[in-house]
Amino acid sequence: MSSNMDTYSDTLLRLRQSFQNGKTRPAQFRLAQLEALAKFLEENRTEMFQCLKKDLNKPSFEAEISELSMVKSEINLAINSLSSWMKDESVSRNMATYLDTAFIRSEPFGVVLIIAPWNYPVQLTLIPLIGAIAAGNCVIIKPSEVSQSTEKVLSELLPRYLDQDCFAAVCGGVEETSRLLENRFDYIFFTGNPTVGKIIMTAAAKHLTPVTLELGGKNPCYVHDECDIKNVARRISWTRFFNAGQTCIAPDYVLCSENIKEKLLKALQATIHEFYGEDPKQSPDLGRIVSDRHFQRVAAMLKCGKILVGGQTDQAEKYIAPTVLVDVAESDQVMQEEIFGPILPVLSVSGIDEAIHFINQREKPLAAYVFSSNSQIVYDFLERTSSGGFCANDGMMQTTIISLPFGGVGHSGMGMYHGKFSFDTFSHKRACVIRSDGREKLNDVRYPPYSDSHLNFILSMTEVKKKGSCVLL
Repeated sequence: MSSNMDTYSDTLLRLRQSFQNGKTRPAQFRLAQLEALAKFLEENRTEMFQCLKKDLNKPSFEAEISELSMVKSEINLAINSLSSWMKDESVSRNMATYLDTAFIRSEPFGVVLIIAPWNYPVQLTLIPLIGAIAAGNCVIIKPSEVSQSTEKVLSELLPRYLDQDCFAAVCGGVEETSRLLENRFDYIFFTGNPTVGKIIMTAAAKHLTPVTLELGGKNPCYVHDECDIKNVARRISWTRFFNAGQTCIAPDYVLCSENIKEKLLKALQATIHEFYGEDPKQSPDLGRIVSDRHFQRVAAMLKCGKILVGGQTDQAEKYIAPTVLVDVAESDQVMQEEIFGPILPVLSVSGIDEAIHFINQREKPLAAYVFSSNSQIVYDFLERTSSGGFCANDGMMQTTIISLPFGGVGHSGMGMYHGKFSFDTFSHKRACVIRSDGREKLNDVRYPPYSDSHLNFILSMTEVKKKGSCVLL
């Protein structure tokens, strides 16, 4: 057995003993750990900005709004709401249980594993951790080894702030993660791509471990003829090129009619120049691809179709210019894989019906976008498509409201989190009934010898009756 395996086993044993001893159960303990997490965030802000810059050349503006600020809001919401989240939830009862107490209790699963990705390495590690802490679990976090600098901060500094009998961080790549997954966890939360998601789910199945899988997908963006082209171009460009396009909810391709395609392409070209200047490589507001391997994968997609805007690369800097592609074939690599880079293909459709058919022929995406000043078109698109999240006339904004759940559907994932949804994800909803040990006479009707009169009485006390009438058409 490897030393890593020994370390994992020892760590798991320590955490499991702490959980079984009830250390994480009290609200005061959970609040203290959340406060400690907030302290970590505040005291290491500068270092995290530097790490994000080093890993992804992430502008401080983007790092603040998409990493640190989001985590801070989640911590504050959890602290503010924990007492209400932890309360037992009363439920309605039937006549047979009218004198009983019935409620749902949220209880922690136990020892949770959180495997985080590299593209938003702070946010996508810490927001699930907040939910797991709030729900009363012990946690092992596995930051991505691809974002090396941020991984080091999270694995080395964060454990100093949290109770090390209940929380741990582990490092490593594919081999180490595979060994880690051989252990039994009580819940696994994974953010990544569908290919690895299947591996995670297979490993979890060996122990019947429940999972949340936050995966990606090719997020469609339909631009209707009735729209403000300039606004559309600005909003699509910002969401596509934010974090150098390495965003799981970024629009992955645009569908529009030939009627407005030329106007949209010109507006996209003008917007890219407005945002990033004559030479985007010199812009302080454009990130870089995270690694040489990812650079080569994304750069290969530039061979698809025709480059209308951008296309410049610099492997030494892992730089790819904001790029718009046209004349792309559906069979091209750029339309078969999630791009995860600053490339935007624009395809033609005859109208909304063809756009929806195009979208529905593919796997369900993590997000779907529609741009139109016609509300009927917006709601038609919403009604006839399916995706993890949806936003009309903008991109990514659905993830900024933490009272909304974040999660995929089908190929783009399962489960949800953010805000109270994070607490619920990491909580087992335990059905509880407390009855009196007396009043036995009331139970006589359920005991043998059975009779029709007793059966009819029980059914009258327990069955839910239909209200009103139903007309079949």
